[in-house]
Amino acid sequence: MNNGSALSGICVIDLTRARSGPTAVRQLAEMGADVIKVEAREDPDVEFGRHGFDFQNLHRNKRSMTLDLKKPDGLEVMKRLVERADVLVENFRPDVKHRLGIDYDTLSTINSRLVYASISGFGQSGPYRDRPGYDQIAQGLGGLMWVTGIPGQGPVRVGIPVADLTAGMFLAHGIMVALFERERSGRGQWVHTSLLEAMVRMLDFQATRWLIGGEIPPQAGNDHPTGIPTGVFRTRDGHINIAASGQHMFKRLCTALGVEPLVADPRFAEPKNRSKNRRELNAELDKALVTKTSREWVDILNAASVPCGPILNVKEVFEDLQVQHLGLATEVKHPSLGTLRIQNVPVTLSRTPGAVRTAAPETGEHTDEVLGELGYGAAEIKRLRDDHVV
Repeated sequence: MNNGSALSGICVIDLTRARSGPTAVRQLAEMGADVIKVEAREDPDVEFGRHGFDFQNLHRNKRSMTLDLKKPDGLEVMKRLVERADVLVENFRPDVKHRLGIDYDTLSTINSRLVYASISGFGQSGPYRDRPGYDQIAQGLGGLMWVTGIPGQGPVRVGIPVADLTAGMFLAHGIMVALFERERSGRGQWVHTSLLEAMVRMLDFQATRWLIGGEIPPQAGNDHPTGIPTGVFRTRDGHINIAASGQHMFKRLCTALGVEPLVADPRFAEPKNRSKNRRELNAELDKALVTKTSREWVDILNAASVPCGPILNVKEVFEDLQVQHLGLATEVKHPSLGTLRIQNVPVTLSRTPGAVRTAAPETGEHTDEVLGELGYGAAEIKRLRDDHVV
C-alpha cells in the first residue's frame, strides 16, 4: 500500500487490545503504515462496544481480519502474514505469546527482518512478570500517585490513562528506532516496554530529586514542586494557571498585577524563599487576581509576556481558537455511524504528513481481502470460514 505518507509500504500486524498497544499502533497507522488488526471473531471485552467512542478513537486507519490463533490453520495464516510484515505489535501477558507459538524467537525464524514489539504491565521478566497490569496500578507502583494531589488529602490518580498512553508512545518510538536500524543491519529485533517502565520514566525530574538529591518528593497540589510561583490562582470568576518562577518573570508578574513591593519582600525576593513561603506568596497574589476576571488577566499577563492560561473543560478545549487553528479535531466517515469527529494527528511532517484516513473497521471487514493478498483462493477462504478459522 502506497498512500504517500511517511510509513507507506510498512506492514504492521496488530494483535493488541485495551489501550497501551493500540496507542502504539495508532502512531504508525496515522503515519501511513498498512495496519492489519488481527482479532477474534467475537470480543465481548471491547469497552463501550465496537461502535463506542473509545474503539473508534483507538482503531482508525486499520484493516480488520478475524483469526483463531489456537487452530493450526489459523497459525498458518499468521505465519504467512509474518512473512510479508515489517512489524508485529502485541500486548498479551508475557507467557501467552509463547503458548500460542507466536513469540519473537519463533517468528524471527520466518522473517528475520521482523520488528516484534511488546507491551506488558511490568516487563517481560522479573518477579512481577505474570501479574495483570492496568494503568492505575502502574500509576501507583510507578510513584505518580504519590506526587499527585493536594498535600494531606491522600494519593490521586491522573485524570487520563497516562501509563497506557505513554507506554504506547514509548513503544512506537522504539519501533521506529528499530526500523531505522534495520536499514543498516537488515535485521529486525524484539522491542519491548511496560506500563511500569513508562511510568517510572515519566517521573523525570521527580525521580532525579531522589536519585541524585536523596529527596522523596511530596505532593505539591497545583503548585509546581520546585518553581514558585507556578500554579493555579483564583480570579474574580474562576481560576487561571500562572508560571512565573524565574527572577525576571516574577518581577514582570508583580508589575502586571500592581504588587511591585512583593519583589523586594525578603520572604519572596529569592527563589528559595518563595518556595519556602509559597502559601504566603500565593495568598498575596490571589488578593490581586480576584479583582479581575480570568479572561482579563490572561490578556493582561500575556501582554506582559508572563506565561499564563485559562483552565478549560474538554468542550472548551475544542472551542479554543488555537486548538481549532491547529486542527486537533477532524472528521471521518463511518459506514453505519455516519460522520464522526475525532482527534487528529498531533505532530506535523511538512512533506509526508500523517492523516486520519478511515474510521475504525468492523469486525473482520477485510478478512477476505487480506487472505487474498496472502495467496488464498476463494475455495480456501470458504474452507477457513466454514472451519471457523476466520
